[in-house]
Amino acid sequence: MIPLFKVLMSSEAERAAVEVLRSGYVGQGPKVEEFEQKLKEYYRSDTDILTTNSCTSAINLALHLCDVRPGDSVLTTSMTCSASNSPIVTRGAYPVWCDVDQWTGLIDPDSVDEALCELLHGGEKVKAIIAVDWTGAKPDYSKLKKLGIPIIEDAAHCFSPFGDSRGDYVCNSYQAIKIETCVDGGSLKCPGEKITERARLLRWYGLDRRSSQSFRCNQNISVGNVGFKYHMNDLNAAIGIANIPVAIDALNKQRKNAEFYNEALKDLDRVCHVRLPSVPGQWLYMLLVDNREGFTGFMTARGIEVSPVHARNDKHDGFKRVASQPVSLKGLDYYSARNVAIPVGWWLTQENLEYISESVIQWSKTS
Repeated sequence: MIPLFKVLMSSEAERAAVEVLRSGYVGQGPKVEEFEQKLKEYYRSDTDILTTNSCTSAINLALHLCDVRPGDSVLTTSMTCSASNSPIVTRGAYPVWCDVDQWTGLIDPDSVDEALCELLHGGEKVKAIIAVDWTGAKPDYSKLKKLGIPIIEDAAHCFSPFGDSRGDYVCNSYQAIKIETCVDGGSLKCPGEKITERARLLRWYGLDRRSSQSFRCNQNISVGNVGFKYHMNDLNAAIGIANIPVAIDALNKQRKNAEFYNEALKDLDRVCHVRLPSVPGQWLYMLLVDNREGFTGFMTARGIEVSPVHARNDKHDGFKRVASQPVSLKGLDYYSARNVAIPVGWWLTQENLEYISESVIQWSKTS
């Protein structure tokens, strides 16, 4: 079976991990600081990058910094991993579903604008927008920023330099099957150093680990800064440091694999629709097929793993909003019923790429 996902681990990761394990210091320490500096350089960030123990923790921390409280509303997309939206619900706030582009699955800024106007007209408090870099592609952040609401960019699918298109808060993932992995972990980029310093406190209970004053016994946790246990440890960071070079190579390989598919599958519009913008993070390669169940069975029989990867969140009972849905979700209805990922990973050989594309073409001719 040609897999949809594989763990990418540098040959240096084992040595780096053992070095930390034998050092006597396995918590948050010098390796975390080194990893954060390397991420700052790679992402070309103008502010410090703060590592966390997961991308979900980074999203929750960003929601906290946006002052999202029980009863508040957060505009978001249903086309994502449930981990994107669970922090909204666990804070007692409400996810308000906005539509997505029916071809890309990316959140639609016009739908966000419409939902925002409806909510504000109804007197509701809207504290943030969560936009997902679905597949590694980016929605139109320039349009979203014009709405004047803090934007939390869920960049779990996107390991690439930030560039100009980004949210106010950028949350990345280094979970097991991501291109850059720490086994598990995440990071948060904040809009400005003042907010970054507050986030640094909040991710470790509200204590300043960089102070010469004992952070366990002598520091005072100030009002409004009672925080969480969201920090990364040196073991995960050491693995992350070792994996950055191979992750960059893997990302370049996946971009080339996607370019191959773009050319090989460009004339299959009647059956398989490829409508992807530039995908700087290229973690997934999605097709849209009218008979996903049939396509999945066909590809599985040919030894190729395919999957929608995530289900739309608004169908989960735990995510159903208590108020009425302010906008229609026609784009989501179309996309979520048809999207399916085919392997695009760094492990694919040229023979694999040709076999997968030939299989898709064969399906399109016989379906």
